[in-house]
Amino acid sequence: MGTSRPGGTVPRRILVVGCSGSGKSTLARRLGARYELPVIHLDSHFWTPGWVAREREPWRAVCRELAARDAWVMDGNYGSSLDIRLPRADLIVFPDLAPALCVARALRRRWRFRATGRPDLAPGCPERIEWQFLRYIWAYRRRHRGRLLAAIARYAPDTPLVRLRSRRQVREFGQSA
Repeated sequence: MGTSRPGGTVPRRILVVGCSGSGKSTLARRLGARYELPVIHLDSHFWTPGWVAREREPWRAVCRELAARDAWVMDGNYGSSLDIRLPRADLIVFPDLAPALCVARALRRRWRFRATGRPDLAPGCPERIEWQFLRYIWAYRRRHRGRLLAAIARYAPDTPLVRLRSRRQVREFGQSA
């Protein structure tokens, strides 16, 4: 099953976290194919038709069920459930890319899926772009990255973290993980 990481072990539960537009879903699909693991896109579980978010406790219950599975590659942030997902991960992958690149990718993704819808979103949730979402992406490093890293340190201090800081690193990791 795929290749092993340093130390010879093959990860069974890989959590891919990071800013919107950083390539989490694409990377998750590549890692799932490489390691022959099922891929869980959290966006398809969090949102219900019409972009209605799940309430906190039902969402956490969904995350407990998903994280309890034996094997997965899971992509998505959702800080309200990091305490559930991080301790279950064997490997954490964090594409930590520049805000301008993430905004550009989000805009390109919107254009690409304008007619068909994204495969990693729930049915009834067509790809869309709002200014608030673009502002969130732009401010991610300044406002959210620190909280993510603190959660990793708190809930998964001994779990290997791969931090990818360029498009090239993301691409190479996806091809050689």
